[in-house]
Amino acid sequence: MTRNQARVLVVVPCYNEEAVIAAVVSDIYQVKAHHQLRLDVLVVNDCSTDRSIDIIRTLPCLYLDLPVNLGIGGAMHAGYKYAWRNGYDIAVQMDGDGQHPANQLMTILTPILDNQADVVIGSRFIEKEGFQSSAMRRVGINYFRRLNQALIGQTIYDSTSGFRAFNRRTLEIVNRYYPDEYPEPEAIVLFGLSKLHIQEVPVIMRERQGGVSSINSSKALYYMLKVSLGILFVYARLVRKNLTH
Repeated sequence: MTRNQARVLVVVPCYNEEAVIAAVVSDIYQVKAHHQLRLDVLVVNDCSTDRSIDIIRTLPCLYLDLPVNLGIGGAMHAGYKYAWRNGYDIAVQMDGDGQHPANQLMTILTPILDNQADVVIGSRFIEKEGFQSSAMRRVGINYFRRLNQALIGQTIYDSTSGFRAFNRRTLEIVNRYYPDEYPEPEAIVLFGLSKLHIQEVPVIMRERQGGVSSINSSKALYYMLKVSLGILFVYARLVRKNLTH
């Protein structure tokens, strides 16, 4: 599959990103033009309470306007379902807060275009360049790395990264099921137990350009506990399913 043949859908989840969503979409389309990609952008408005949807409607992109707030997992599941049902070869997640620079898009896409991976995850921690997240978040990320390594036998250094790409094989899986509230670390177990080839590539991220994170230091321990339970639930669910087939 060449970059000129593959149909790519960039899914951008959006919740209260009125300050940056137009720039995020514009930057992606500049990369599309520069590399001559067959690429569309789908913004999934997760019931924003600011002017995000008014701005999205003026942009030259596809969009879904969810009637209720589903959280990041539900918003991405809607985007992946759209990609699967409309025949896209690759789906890419790029956050709507501007944290994932569009000039890193080809780094994410290339391993899939070269048939080297089913899932590509952009990692801040391989070359340790750019924004490295807060100290508390890094503690959690290291913890999830060890937990996922114990469960699937593979080391993913940036398991909470929301900058990732899926090929058609992966889209078939996530069309049927995708973890909801904090999907990124939970989905790694899904990919590992589904025998998908996961490749992590170094990317340079930046601090969010707008909006407010839903996770702060006061919620960090609660987040780690909740996601741990989610990861273990996904693992038990899939192991049980595999044993019954």
